[in-house]
Amino acid sequence: MVRAVVLPAVKAPLEPGEIDLPEPGPGRVRVRLTAAGVCHSDLSLSNGTLRQPVPAVLGHEGAGTVTAVGEGVTAVAPGDEVVLNWAPACGSCHFCAKLGEPWLCTDANAASGVPYARSADGRDLYPGLGTAAFAEETVVAERGVLPLPAGVPLADAALLGCAVLTGYGAVNHSVRLREGESLAVFGAGGVGLSVIQAARIAGADRIVAVDVSPGKEELARRAGATDFLIASDTTAKEIRRITGGLGADAAVECVGRAETIRAAWSSTRRGGRTSVVGIGGKDSRVSFSPLEIFHFARTLSGCVYGNCDPARDLPVLAGHVRSGRLDLGTLVTDRIGLADVPAAFEAMLAGRGGRALVVFG
Repeated sequence: MVRAVVLPAVKAPLEPGEIDLPEPGPGRVRVRLTAAGVCHSDLSLSNGTLRQPVPAVLGHEGAGTVTAVGEGVTAVAPGDEVVLNWAPACGSCHFCAKLGEPWLCTDANAASGVPYARSADGRDLYPGLGTAAFAEETVVAERGVLPLPAGVPLADAALLGCAVLTGYGAVNHSVRLREGESLAVFGAGGVGLSVIQAARIAGADRIVAVDVSPGKEELARRAGATDFLIASDTTAKEIRRITGGLGADAAVECVGRAETIRAAWSSTRRGGRTSVVGIGGKDSRVSFSPLEIFHFARTLSGCVYGNCDPARDLPVLAGHVRSGRLDLGTLVTDRIGLADVPAAFEAMLAGRGGRALVVFG
């Protein structure tokens, strides 16, 4: 039996307990988790904003060591250190093979709908986003793990599996920030702080962080923000003032609310670029007038998994970690145990802290 945190039903409290995890079958890999980040997407899965069959073990941002592999597995072997990949590309669908856009893979989340373990009372359990990292061990498909490049601490490497890849990709692949440009970042949680670090590495001139919590200012400035604003109805005007009256060259929205998406778009200059990383509800609406769309010539785009190809981008991020340009430790404000995941969810709802990291003993 393996200790885990189970979501018994949508909007139900998380339940710490034990699960029966099978040995890996053909093409599958068993991983002993070293650490798992608590991401806002896990909260979205638990409350029904994102669809997830239940009961489920959530957690998708994780790293650990391979303990066993099934027949036919060649990419990793027992003893290898790996990062979990919650959106593994199939390599053969239209988006992967023809467009070269693996982050939009048709089959990326198929594993989340297939039972992977059983609860102590015999119920089938589903893996949250195909990975089920809120457990001491998990079993995933071979393409659901990425070999960890050398020189990255294994516990901190969990953050590379979601927050850092997403933040890095939003800056470099979505808004394509150029050296000397300015960036506004809405939301200074784990992903937002990763965006700020990526913008600093990219050579941004001004990085304006926006959050509802004054307590995020120190975290944002430590990550590289040059300015910090408390979110308000005048945020867009304040960002235009800070950027010489023009507006930021680009903005990244990490909250997923209609109000912040609109504010992020309005905070950019004419011709500015806004990328939406945050995941919002399907019933929210963002509105623009046809005249302002024409006049400002801004672009607004979604961003899935940072528009990243993890196999390509993970080694780049590892290089930044080894050089000291990327400090994974500054993203973590709480190192917790598995039983503390429900409390970490409450902290996210209250807007407290950066990333909570479950560290397994």
